[in-house]
Amino acid sequence: MADERSHTGRSPNDRKMAPPRPVAGEEQSGEQKVDHALRPRSLQEMIGQNQLRDKMQILVEAARKREETLDHVLLYGPPGLGKTTLSHILANEMGGNLKVTAGPAIEKAGDLAAILTNLRKGDVLFIDEIHRLGRAVEEILYPAMEDFALDIVVGSGPGARNIRLNLPKFTIVGATTRLALITAPLRARFGVVERFDFYEVEAIQQIITRAAQLLNVTMDADAAEEIARRARGTPRVGLRLLRRVRDYALVRANGHIEKSVAEEALSLMLQIDWLGLDDLDKRVLEALIKKFNGGPVGLETLAASISEEADTIMDVVEPYLLQLGFLDRTPRGRVATRAAYNHIGIAYPERPEQPGLFDNSVRVA
Repeated sequence: MADERSHTGRSPNDRKMAPPRPVAGEEQSGEQKVDHALRPRSLQEMIGQNQLRDKMQILVEAARKREETLDHVLLYGPPGLGKTTLSHILANEMGGNLKVTAGPAIEKAGDLAAILTNLRKGDVLFIDEIHRLGRAVEEILYPAMEDFALDIVVGSGPGARNIRLNLPKFTIVGATTRLALITAPLRARFGVVERFDFYEVEAIQQIITRAAQLLNVTMDADAAEEIARRARGTPRVGLRLLRRVRDYALVRANGHIEKSVAEEALSLMLQIDWLGLDDLDKRVLEALIKKFNGGPVGLETLAASISEEADTIMDVVEPYLLQLGFLDRTPRGRVATRAAYNHIGIAYPERPEQPGLFDNSVRVA
């Protein structure tokens, strides 16, 4: 299995856990039950990801007409975009039961064998963080996905023999945020490989409006748009912000969410600005600009200057800053862009460009 160690040499389990952030895409404690109640039940109810939704609709309808199970599906993309939700939808559309597990939870081949033998025809097995499956577990999974069979070795030594158990036809839906860490043989056994992209503000606004109705929260349309603009294109973040704004409105505004109430809750209570940047994002940008003149500066030095872990900066903060165009990664280190200076409110220093080797202005004596 591919190693997940970062440039610091530590695996994700060894890293210091950062405190939960309202704008983090990862699921946080207590959210699973609430998010499950807000999930769409069918592809028709699914908002956003239009191209992916249309592809899934065709695959589901084709499988129904052939009276076959759905092809194995691999979903990848940043956390919080709806990979788990789509697995629930596919199971519901195909009329099967959904079994949920995760790569780190399947430690031994026997653990996977127990799960597979309890599946029924048409069931959907959802494996989250599938890139973290062990090599021995993957070897058991290959014949199960291709031939719907489970190979078991009984005994040991010269007397050992192989027994093949036939399995009912089922569908595996794998989800990962790290597609590159999935081994090529495993990736090749998925008939459908699709990526989740970040959502447009309009789609997030629709998701938040629908959730507010299900939560019996009264909210103005411009308030939903205000929350959506700060959700970083991630439905899970938008729903989390909606719950925090709901709490604020219940105490300060008699439960009704207006645009001004949403702005106060997001800016004052959660310290999230109009682009979705929180305190940690701003500290990174301000340190880069004010302490290091916009860079370039090394990751370790930047992290030490704000007393944070280098892995936290690289894995948690940088992806969104890169997406906004506020940060550049160069061979010499991190560099703040003109857009970052404008957002912080500091004049961008005009640096003279180094002339090229073949520049006309360079003359050889």
